[in-house]
Amino acid sequence: MATTRKLVVEIAEAHNLLPKDGTGTSSPYVRVDFDGQRRKTRTVPRDLNPTWNEALEFNLIGGGGTTDAVGEPLEVSVFHDVRVGPSRRNCFLGRVSLDSRHFVRKGEEALMDFPLEKKSFFGWVRGEIGLKVYYVDELVPEPEPAPAPAPEQNATNTEAPEAPEDPPQISNPPPPPPEAPAEAEPEAPSPASVPVSVEKPTDVPESSPHAQPENETKGTENAEADSIEPSVPEPNADTHPPPPEPKWVPPPRQVTRPPGRAPEMVETSKYDLVDKMPYLFVRVVRARCLPSDTKPHVRITAYGRHVSTNEARRGAFLEWDQTFAFSRDPSNDSSTMEISVWDLPPHSNTVDAEERQFLGGLCFDIAEIPMRDPPDSALATQWYRLEGSGIRRRGDLMLATWIGTQADASFAEAWKADAPPTHASARSKVYLSPKLWYLRLTVIEAQDTLTAPPPRESGISVRAVHGFQVLKTRAAVNRNGGPLWNEDLIFVAAEPFEDERLVLSLEIRHGKEIVVVGSAGIPLSSVERRVDDRKVASRWLDLIPNDEIKKGNRKGAAGSLHGGRLHVRVCLDGGYHVADEPPNASSDFRPSARQIWRPPVGMVELGLIGCKGLLPMRTVDGKGSTDAYAVAKYGPKWARTRTVADCFDPAWNEQYTWPVYDPCTVLTIGVFDDPPLSDPSKDSPSISRPLGKVRIRISTLEAGRIYRGCYPLIMMLPTGAKQMGMIELAIRFAPAGPTLDLLGVYGKPMLPLMHYVHPIHALQRDNLRLTAARLTATSLARSEPPLRREVATWMLDATDPRGFSMRKVRANWHRIVSALSWVANMVRWIEYTRTWRNPTTTLLVHAVVVLLAWYPELIVPTLALYIAVVGVWKYRQRLRGPVPHPCARASLAEITDREELDEEFDPMPSIKTAEVVRSRYDRARTVGVQGADDIR
Repeated sequence: MATTRKLVVEIAEAHNLLPKDGTGTSSPYVRVDFDGQRRKTRTVPRDLNPTWNEALEFNLIGGGGTTDAVGEPLEVSVFHDVRVGPSRRNCFLGRVSLDSRHFVRKGEEALMDFPLEKKSFFGWVRGEIGLKVYYVDELVPEPEPAPAPAPEQNATNTEAPEAPEDPPQISNPPPPPPEAPAEAEPEAPSPASVPVSVEKPTDVPESSPHAQPENETKGTENAEADSIEPSVPEPNADTHPPPPEPKWVPPPRQVTRPPGRAPEMVETSKYDLVDKMPYLFVRVVRARCLPSDTKPHVRITAYGRHVSTNEARRGAFLEWDQTFAFSRDPSNDSSTMEISVWDLPPHSNTVDAEERQFLGGLCFDIAEIPMRDPPDSALATQWYRLEGSGIRRRGDLMLATWIGTQADASFAEAWKADAPPTHASARSKVYLSPKLWYLRLTVIEAQDTLTAPPPRESGISVRAVHGFQVLKTRAAVNRNGGPLWNEDLIFVAAEPFEDERLVLSLEIRHGKEIVVVGSAGIPLSSVERRVDDRKVASRWLDLIPNDEIKKGNRKGAAGSLHGGRLHVRVCLDGGYHVADEPPNASSDFRPSARQIWRPPVGMVELGLIGCKGLLPMRTVDGKGSTDAYAVAKYGPKWARTRTVADCFDPAWNEQYTWPVYDPCTVLTIGVFDDPPLSDPSKDSPSISRPLGKVRIRISTLEAGRIYRGCYPLIMMLPTGAKQMGMIELAIRFAPAGPTLDLLGVYGKPMLPLMHYVHPIHALQRDNLRLTAARLTATSLARSEPPLRREVATWMLDATDPRGFSMRKVRANWHRIVSALSWVANMVRWIEYTRTWRNPTTTLLVHAVVVLLAWYPELIVPTLALYIAVVGVWKYRQRLRGPVPHPCARASLAEITDREELDEEFDPMPSIKTAEVVRSRYDRARTVGVQGADDIR
């Protein structure tokens, strides 16, 4: 069934509107315009804080498509109804313009307050309006088949055919209203009527102008009504019914970008940041006319490499539809490529002379294979007759072969000749992190839980469980005989929410004994979403008693128990950014709710060229081996390159793009060793071991400039810092708008507004980040092919926490001292000037002081000139390229002794003896005392 997409605008309420009727009030109504369609709400008489709670529907052009293609803005205007409260003043109360960024899928909407804007510079409006905007997909019923035409009457029949009944007379349409002056607004509906949706009259034919919905389009009703006249077919006319009148179709519109909206970010695949790698592509599709008792497969030999397809799927043909990519060697283009069909197991190496095993083959001269380069279309497949077999009826093989590059559309899913044969997930893939939300649970109170008061030493608390997250409230305070908490518990929830539940349990603790009074569950799909700090509606939950309580067990210490009720408030906070990365290396600061995202300010393009000089990670057949691949992460998008087998200098030459919403973010690239599939006979599964990590700050990149270079891969091991190799990258940042728009982002707060209005406690932030990282790693591990859990947690710095690190303490202290070095330099310069260390400088300073004392109006220009000169001087000395992180010198990884490294890699809790732990504690106290003395 086909679907159509509708845009739904829920008009909830407005606050603090301007009075317009001369008595201190207004009678407002709302008019919504979208893509040539207009809807209106009812009028609320004499109310400056009206409430409508009406839903208005609009048709989206392009039905089942995405809302990003909609370029028309949504205009929401508020007017005063002059029929309820006559006024000579302008009846305009304000308007709001929304673009497609605010259109979300049903279920993701949230009530948002938008400040009303004025029409002109000299206008005066105030107040705000609460809206919900979302779209829904509705099924379109299939049209009923047209009735069969009636058989033509015989010519000898002299009776006249029965004339159809006359259609109802159509009254003259009302004359169009007179054109209002520029400041006057259209007449509003009466307060009693609600013209939100108009049903089509059942007694009006389809061709009648009254069949057109009342608010479908603006300015078309009268014109259509004037052009249609009722007519009655003549009695002697043809008995076939007249064709129906064509339904009115709106004229095509020109989609324009609304004012103030950033241009669309179009991702390109030019592959201009990496080197082109030529490949020989072979696509094997199907075969026909082969013996029916065979299980054929195809073997391909090119450039000294041998590959084989899977066993064919039987149907009308023998199907494979597999693509292979061989690294092209230009010096060996004079060789041939052999394609043969065999009736052997795909990976069998046995040689049998029987003719029934060899079903035929083909030979291609590689020098004559055509070349294809995007944007060329895909090469068409052809049938080829198999040669060389002893079968009487030779079969045919459909395939296509061409020479292309890694920019070819077939490259991503093709089998690569340099891929390890034992890796099932060696292809390049792009992954997306799950959308994370903060789930806020406010436990208020409980009622009817105890028929008798518990002992004084007992504690009543609520235990909340969501997945692997378990939180517990503090002991309740009794108020009027009932427990009271008013405590917030925050969880991390990942979409989708269909099968997720939040389970609450009321517990009474008496000594070491815990008694569960009752439990209740809340489906997350029924939880309200919010984007600000408004209070959502609370709810009462009926607690279901525990089975042991139902049987009458465990009485006495806890008193008489039964289920009772629990008063809670639960919501999904979409105004927060759910962080799964450390704050110093975050790649995204957007909130969970899409409605309040900022437009992108640019795009970053990354070219993963390859690595050089990697160290061996394991031993295979007595020699070192490394199967390397790279992972890049920015925002919710992860990019994984293919795995290059047994190579210390792998070349990937893959290019990826990400939209940038904030330049003060970090792009993270990691290199890993892809282990072979784990042997079931071994107890320990194989894991991907990291080879190093590089972080690049987007703010250090110049617009439009390409940075290409090699960066060291440094790993901190128990033996010290070790360079595992070099990675070659190419990176470019392309802004989406003017430079001033990009500079304006630096003046805005980094985190969403809710982090400052209602901040989360510092003790909770780290636990929430680790929980979010665990949810992200679990979701990526369920993909196909999976991104390993250990890879995601290492990229997010969410591995097992290490112990105290004296190296990090000293490195952070040096960073603080370096950041405040200008203060020490200024104090030193003032001391040198005061003591006449440099007499020339002292004389000039005294002259400037006297001049400023004589002309105080020059103080501000002098300071501005000084700051500008210093800024220009510092700008000339800036670094010309991005600084990779980590830096071995800044992190003091080069001068760390063995004792500090042993302390840093000591797990929590420590496995060292008590004497070693005591000595390390005393050393930490000594460092703290020295730091306090330095501050004094």
